[in-house]
Amino acid sequence: MTTATRPSYAGTLALTALTPIVWGSTYAVTTELLPPDRPLFTALMRALPAGLVLLALTRVLPHGKWLGRAAVLGVLNIGVFFPLLFLAAYRLPGGVAGVLGAVAPIFALGFAAVLLAEAPSRRKAIAGVVGVVGVSLVVLRGTAELDVIGVFAGLAGAASMAAGTVLTQKWGRPEGVGPLAMTGWQLTVGGLFIAPLALVIEGAPPALDGQAVGGYLYLGIIGTALAYWLWFRGISRVPATSVVFLALLSPVSAAVIGWITLGQALTALQIVGFGVALAGTVLGQIPSRVVGTSTEPIAGAPARVPANA
Repeated sequence: MTTATRPSYAGTLALTALTPIVWGSTYAVTTELLPPDRPLFTALMRALPAGLVLLALTRVLPHGKWLGRAAVLGVLNIGVFFPLLFLAAYRLPGGVAGVLGAVAPIFALGFAAVLLAEAPSRRKAIAGVVGVVGVSLVVLRGTAELDVIGVFAGLAGAASMAAGTVLTQKWGRPEGVGPLAMTGWQLTVGGLFIAPLALVIEGAPPALDGQAVGGYLYLGIIGTALAYWLWFRGISRVPATSVVFLALLSPVSAAVIGWITLGQALTALQIVGFGVALAGTVLGQIPSRVVGTSTEPIAGAPARVPANA
């Protein structure tokens, strides 16, 4: 990594890291401001309005092979991930729900090995284990009572996000299409995927008061449109298996917000667990290099996209 490219690489990581930090606030907003027990409606309200606004702003639609690719990415990154995220948020304390996302790097390393033919480096494998240790310290030893469905939803959501992140890098973007348009495509597809499920499973939309409207506006504008634009921008510039380690910041953010605003207690062991998760985040950003070769794109250069993309 040269001196000239380091600021660009570090700056991209710093901006992308804002996304999981913002995502950490999702749990407090969901439990404190939004209608109770409506994970599908909440996922729909977070995705579809933001997606339609971005489509109107960018005025770019997918075509050709990107019709199918946008559909797959939209379902994985939004249509499946959002409902599972909110199901976990409704059934688990914020710190516990957030920390389950820390296993996403493990899933991402596996998906990258299969979809990108990238063998996980020793350092990133260790970083993934460190993240899992942090998860175990918080979830398995915490004082909060665990809900099996909530835990399953959190883990499945992490897997869906990891798969979508790796595929986003594998396929890249169509020529001339920016990350804002790609974000709009995926949010719209994901919202349309969720809409019939929400109607059939949860019925008519609930009545919304002022704080619920404010919560949905925050999630749609800050937690979705802006956050996902930064996320997909980061994936286009930094290896997906590095970006996904930033997800470890989400439980740290969720726990701090829960502690400050909701009075949720943290044990000493949980605090250690969050520190371990943060260490895994940092370790996951260090490129692995072999003499004469490089297993990762040069910092600051465009992310590698397979020839068949």
